[in-house]
Amino acid sequence: MGHIMEIARVERNAQGTERRPAVGMGVLVLRGNCVLLGRRLGAHGAGYYAAPGGHVEWGETLADTARREVREECGLEVENIRLLSVGTYVWGDDRHFVDVDVVCEAPHGEPQNLEPQRCEGWAWYKLDELPGPLFVVTENMLASFQSGEVLADLEQAYRQLPLTRS
Repeated sequence: MGHIMEIARVERNAQGTERRPAVGMGVLVLRGNCVLLGRRLGAHGAGYYAAPGGHVEWGETLADTARREVREECGLEVENIRLLSVGTYVWGDDRHFVDVDVVCEAPHGEPQNLEPQRCEGWAWYKLDELPGPLFVVTENMLASFQSGEVLADLEQAYRQLPLTRS
């Protein structure tokens, strides 16, 4: 993924003068009345609970991205993938993502922590008993899911502040 991040950082417009955002995806994975969340480590959003997700890779469909990201991070197979929300997210001075977020189901298996350097571990949480704090992308995805509508705030660029430890 480090290589992908470098590509995302150097993407430029046709004139080569302005940076362009990368395309990301969050995947809200459901099982019954539970959602799959993990506590983030490392990069932006450390300490926040988040859904799986990552970058859309060259030539991938959005459904392929959702399947790959959940398989790579959690070892689960997903089905019934559908559009959930769209948003703009800016992390510091060097990361700008346009996120296309989806919701799906993982009816079988238990999640594995396949990227322990990025996540403390995955667990199922009841939708009415969520852990906190929630990563801003995940918060927006859950708001969309709970509203029953595809949410897309076209005027807002969301940011996640680092957690402060006291």
